Amino acid sequence: MQEGYSVSLCCKALGLSRSGYYAWEKRPAQLITNDTLMLYREAKQLFKESRYSLGSRELMKALRKKGYFIGRYKTRTIMRKLGLVVRQRVAYKVTTKRDERHLAAPNLVSMDFNPAQPNQVWAGDITYLRTGQGWMYLSVVMDLYSRRIIGWSINKRMTSDLVLQSVKQAYWLRGHPKGVIFHSDRGSQYTSKKLKNALTKLGIKQSMGDVSLLGQCRC
Repeated sequence: MQEGYSVSLCCKALGLSRSGYYAWEKRPAQLITNDTLMLYREAKQLFKESRYSLGSRELMKALRKKGYFIGRYKTRTIMRKLGLVVRQRVAYKVTTKRDERHLAAPNLVSMDFNPAQPNQVWAGDITYLRTGQGWMYLSVVMDLYSRRIIGWSINKRMTSDLVLQSVKQAYWLRGHPKGVIFHSDRGSQYTSKKLKNALTKLGIKQSMGDVSLLGQCRC
């Protein structure tokens, strides 16, 4: 009697029915082997490291590389059991757009990717990165003489300010050189009046081609 009262009291506190409790009690316990437990841990870790982007096919491949003999059906079952739900990815974004209202600078570099000394030709480009905070845009500046990245800037927005900050960093790190040619594509971030005026004040000449030199030369 006391046992039945205790069960009723616990079920009431947990919001469960007595019939549900007794049905659970009659079911045989499911034992998880150590190998299965290790598989679950590995799957969760790989999924977390991918920033929740691995589907069942890619997770299966990753587990196989870890030495697990596993198929896609079992991988899908594990994902459902562990609650591994792929987060929706942001669609690919074009990094530069042309704005016909802006005037492009002439191509001062042509196909000459090998300047004779540092701080003659810098090349700029914009790419994007997937981070824990979402998609971020990265603007870089490279000295084509050394093939070193000498300036960079990262932001959630792809603007002329993003480019300007990376150029300013290169300008400061290189000791305020004069007569540098800054080459880029004709994206609106590079052809903006704001960037043109800022580069002129720094004594930097703009040069533009159909695509950035970073996409043409072998670095």
